[in-house]
Amino acid sequence: MASRVVILGGGTGGTLLANRLRRAYGRREAAIAVVDRDDRHIYQPGQVPVAFGISRPKDIVRSRRRQLRAGVDFHETEIEHVDVSANQVHLAGGAVLDYDVLVVATGARLAPEATPGLTGPGWMDSVHTFYDLEGAAALSAALERFDEGRLVAGVIDMPIKCPVAPLEFCLLADWYFTQRHLRDRIEITFLSPLPNLFAAPIADSSVEQLFADKRVGQETGFHISEVDGANGRIADADGREVRFDLAVVVPSFRGAAYVGRSPGLGNDRDFVEVDTKTLQSPAHSNVFAIGDAADLPTSKTGSVAHFEGEIVAHNIRRFLAGQPPDAYYDGHGTGFIETGFHKAMLLDSNYTTQPLPGHFPTAVGLPLLKDSRLSHLAKVEFQWFYWHFLLPGRDIPGLGSAMPTRGKARVADIDAGPGAPAPPA
Repeated sequence: MASRVVILGGGTGGTLLANRLRRAYGRREAAIAVVDRDDRHIYQPGQVPVAFGISRPKDIVRSRRRQLRAGVDFHETEIEHVDVSANQVHLAGGAVLDYDVLVVATGARLAPEATPGLTGPGWMDSVHTFYDLEGAAALSAALERFDEGRLVAGVIDMPIKCPVAPLEFCLLADWYFTQRHLRDRIEITFLSPLPNLFAAPIADSSVEQLFADKRVGQETGFHISEVDGANGRIADADGREVRFDLAVVVPSFRGAAYVGRSPGLGNDRDFVEVDTKTLQSPAHSNVFAIGDAADLPTSKTGSVAHFEGEIVAHNIRRFLAGQPPDAYYDGHGTGFIETGFHKAMLLDSNYTTQPLPGHFPTAVGLPLLKDSRLSHLAKVEFQWFYWHFLLPGRDIPGLGSAMPTRGKARVADIDAGPGAPAPPA
């Protein structure tokens, strides 16, 4: 009898994993099913460009079903709950999928209702978000109308999907209004709950310099407690207030709602806790999580899901063969920050190594922690790479899941500045 693998979520992680497993197993060896509530696969890094009119919504959306290899069953339906004790997934309408292996890949959902006032008066008018496609499109129209005043971008709390995206938004806003000859009439301010713009000190120094060069103000350690769209006011828990004419807010994130309806599957934020190196649940050996759905101390980005896919596919094969998992995922993730004016900055890190200057993936690769036209071109081309290389679950020649160390500076050789916090061990 074929082993039954059920993957909940047809986003980046779920799609590339299903394709990897389909190549590894014949149909008589494994039945692979993917479940998602709709057939819209969105290239999520494209949502910031949509907000600035660089891309159109239709440019970044494709069919989920068509990204899956032949032989992967796709179920377009809502998930009611998972019964981990019975190894069953209960779907809307009463259908049930039995599984031998379950993979949670349903990502992270926006929870704007968790912040007082955020979805009240002003929502989608003077208060926006670009973290879903509809929001990005509405924000594009609002930015086109905006010609004077204070633009405030704020993050409610962490973790969020693609943590560099709010920084990228501020830097692109500087470019956008400069191109429109409006920059001197618009004040840009960024609100962050973190004590610095960037959690890692060496990268923080680079980002701080970019913000200073582009005259982007900042309020760090700002824990948003209320958004008052009617009066153009954002308050934090300590009583500080920031006024705005147009606000762009990154809401709180939670895991998929069905996780909360599935006892024993997730934590109090509906993310799935898994071993940091194997991606296997410590509570249920036949449950894995990948991408944004996993509660891991690494970024929630597509590159992380790609590197995780190698490990999860490998360990599912070991599980089905009756073998213990291999523990070798190091938290590797990469990310571009568009800095405006046809330049971008590349970052590369893992669980223990913060983003460092140098080059990626070798000493003659793309520059790290330095904005460059080459990195911008690489990011633009990455969308093609995403659809044709990453989602099909292909390995990248010469670049596995482990973070490359060649071409990077050593922490000991870098002066992070006086009073800078100690880098990770």
